[in-house]
Parts: sequence; C-alpha cells; structure tokens
Amino acid sequence: MSRRNRIISMLIVVFLAVSAFALFGDNLSFAALRDNRDELLAFRDDNFGGLVVSFVLFYLAVVTFSLPGATVASVAGGFLFGQGFGTTLNVFSATAGACLLFGVVRAGLGDFWIAKVNAAPDRIKRLNARLRKNEVSVLLLLRLVPVVPFFLANLLPAIVGVSFFRFFWTTAVGIIPAALIYTAIGVGLGEVFDRGQEPDFGLLREPQVVLPIIGLCLLVSLPLLIDLFSNRSED
Repeated sequence: MSRRNRIISMLIVVFLAVSAFALFGDNLSFAALRDNRDELLAFRDDNFGGLVVSFVLFYLAVVTFSLPGATVASVAGGFLFGQGFGTTLNVFSATAGACLLFGVVRAGLGDFWIAKVNAAPDRIKRLNARLRKNEVSVLLLLRLVPVVPFFLANLLPAIVGVSFFRFFWTTAVGIIPAALIYTAIGVGLGEVFDRGQEPDFGLLREPQVVLPIIGLCLLVSLPLLIDLFSNRSED
C-alpha cells in the first residue's frame, strides 16, 4: 500500500472514531444503561434477534474505534442475555472488533512499522526475535493480564507483524476469563440498580477469581521463562 493510501485509510479510521464517540459517548455509561433498562428489556422480549444484532454492532464499534465503553458493554451483555449467551456474545464481539482494528492498522501502517523494526539496531532486532519466538505466550499474557489497555493489545501485534490467525485465536481464548467475570457482574446488575447502587467490581479481587487467573498467567509464561533462563545460561 502506498504512503498516500496508508494516510488516507488512517484518517478515515480517526474520523469514524471521533464521529462514533460524538454520537455514542454519552451513552457509554452505567447511568445510561440504568435509565434505559426498561426499554432495553422490553425490546429484548419483543425482538430478541434484533437486540442481539444491535448489541454486537454496538460492541464492535466500541472495540474497533477504541471508545471508552468496553466494560459497560461487557456488563450489559450479562444483564441482557445471561451468563452463557452473554459471555458468548461478549467474546465474539470483542474478538471481531479487535480483528477489525488489527486489519485496519495492518493495512494502513503495518508494513511501514515492520520495515522500521527490520531496519532497527541489532539489539532491538534480537529483542523482537525473542518476542516472536514466544509470540503465543506474549499475546495470551496481553489478554490475561490487564496491564496493557485493550486497544494497545490490538495495535501492537499489527505493528510488529503478528499473523492474523494467531492474533485471532489468542484474542478469543485470552479474553474468556475476563468475559466470564464481567458477564457475571452484569447478571446481577438489575438488583444493583434496584438498590440505587453502581456495579461492584470487587469480584475482580476475590481469591477464587484472582488465583485461577494467576495460575493461567504462570502456565502461559513458562515458555518465556524457559527461554529467558536458557539464554542466560548460554551467555
């Protein structure tokens, strides 16, 4: 893709992101969900398929344009559709939105940054090679450990040249634990609203939630640790 086309494609994405935020920014909140709960539930009961499509498209827009409402959307999935189906929709929508953003960035700037990495000093190229060697572990950790913002975890793999298929499946698998938790919070959201309260995310700090995720992170990190120690022993 030519430099001109790359710039045009990225400008289109920025324009759409700003437009989406202007249109939906005020609606990406728990207050908006609380104020419209009766209408949403009535629409779900009268037109379940229509609400599913609307929810998926809304979630896609949030993730693709990196709008600040992914948490609200995930909790809403549990509130509207229950634990099982809500988790399925959350994982599907977040993965699809992440893949769309990945594809746009790869088409717009991916080749440019890949060339920059390949032309970098030897130390940076060695670091990139080590990361690529443990690519699956790194990608899964980006999803399991909420240290890196979700939109950055979508952008970085596209910039460094991760394959689309590997990005897709690690995203879909890696976000399942968080999707289960946020959906579970959403299942009880009606009672929270009835008490006039805001959702309590203290569940994210409960041992029965934190410990399994830590265990998953350690398991995923094993190839990284083995590679690190093997390189040190060789040095």
